[in-house]
Parts: sequence; structure tokens; C-alpha cells
Amino acid sequence: MITPSASTLGAPETPLPVVLDWLQATGFSGIELRLAPGEPADPSLSPAARQALRQDIEAAGVKVTAVASYVRVAATTDDDAVIAELIQTLDFASDLGAPMIRIFPGAETAQGSFTAPPVLIEPRDEVDQRAARRLNSITGYAQSLGVLPALETHDSHPTGTDISRILEKVEGNIGVVWDLLHPWRTGESLEATWTALEPWLTAGRANVQIKDAMLPVSTPVPLGEGNLPLEDFGRLLVNKGYRGTITLEWEKAWHPEAARLDVALKSARTWLDRHWPGGDR
Repeated sequence: MITPSASTLGAPETPLPVVLDWLQATGFSGIELRLAPGEPADPSLSPAARQALRQDIEAAGVKVTAVASYVRVAATTDDDAVIAELIQTLDFASDLGAPMIRIFPGAETAQGSFTAPPVLIEPRDEVDQRAARRLNSITGYAQSLGVLPALETHDSHPTGTDISRILEKVEGNIGVVWDLLHPWRTGESLEATWTALEPWLTAGRANVQIKDAMLPVSTPVPLGEGNLPLEDFGRLLVNKGYRGTITLEWEKAWHPEAARLDVALKSARTWLDRHWPGGDR
């Protein structure tokens, strides 16, 4: 069983009821809420407003699959500041009934090309230990709330191998977000990413993100119109027996020229039906 979801990153300035209608029309049962000012999941929302947001989403027959935060657990920021931000995000997610928060590595890197593996400014082990230390400090609290912190293949740590080095140092409940784009664009094969992240992918502690683009241009295009290995990715997930959330991350907030989210949802539904023809619920 998989849960199809879509991020509100793909619908900037679009009223939430419209987004929920689009999800219902394409059979998407989940929504990932981007945690940012001006979004439906605005960090300034009061507890009462969070409860109202949750009720509106659930009334539409949709569930919150994750809160997509911008916490960077490997950043050079002071430990206490990062940990406080993690706790605030966990509390926010708990109020919305979200089972997961998305977090980034976010260590400093030297400037490089889009397809080259990033070069860390600091020693790799020092960076990984810092991220793991911060995560270890909050896993107990996260578990008490029923919210899973999940580290994404992103920025300074784009590959499954990069992420696994951190997660292996974390005790307690921790998860992963596998963004299809980033491991592949930096040279890690789909099979290698699966192998590195398998302990979390097969334990119900994962979310995978789908998207498409015609690299080296990163502007989103409907699924199947770019050159990301989406068909191989779908086959791998099916063959490995992946069961969990599959999230369409349509980056219209960063690329205003991209099509509307409802167009992307239709292409994602076609992709889902091709790989899970018996239904995805």
C-alpha cells in the first residue's frame, strides 16, 4: 500500500480549498504542508488555527503526510538554536496530526556545478557527528509525539550514502526522505540509493519524492516529459516492495513559469497507475 501525496510547494498563493479539490480529483489522499510564512502552514499559526487547518484538511478526506520544514541539522548554527527549531517543528506537526517532519542536512559547501557532488567546507565526520548529535537530542521527544523526523537527500548530503552516514549514528526513531532528483543528478544509481537507505525505506520510516525536469535545466515539467529516471524508479519501488508515502514535489514556488499543480497531479496519477495498476490505497 502506498499513499500518494503532494506538497503545497507546488501551489504558491493558491487557496487551500482549491488545492484540496485538485487532490481529490486525482485521487491523492495526502498533502505535505510546506512550513513557511504566507503558506497554509504558516509558522505563526496559533494552536487554535492549527486545529482549524487540520479539520479543514480532514473534512476534505485528505490527511497531512508531512510538514516540510527548512531546519538544517548540519548547519554551523548553535546547537541550542537548531534543537529549539526542531522541537517547534515537531510540536507544529503534532498539532496537525502529521506523522513526519522533513528536515535538511544543510552543511556549508563550496560552490560547484549542479551535477557534481558537493564539497564540504568542514571535515565530513565533524559535519555528520554534529547532525547526528542534534537528532539524537530530539528523537525521544519526537517519539512521544508520534512524529518522525526524516532527513532528506538534499543540499550538502544529496545521496543515500551521505544520508545513511548520519542516520546510522542516530539512536531512536529516525526516517528518510528520498528525493529522486538529488542522488541521481550527483551520480548515485537508483539501486545504490535504495541499498543505502533500505533500513529506513523498508521499516515504514520513509517518504519518497517524485518530480521531473529536463536536466541540466531544473524547471519542473509534467512527469514523463523530462529526463529523470522515473520509469526505472517506479519499477524499483514496486520490485522492492516499497510501502509508504510517495509525494509529488512540484517546485512551482521556485519556478513560477512551471505549469499549475493540477497539471502535474494528472501526470503523477498516470505514473502511479502505470506502476500500481491495482490501486494505491
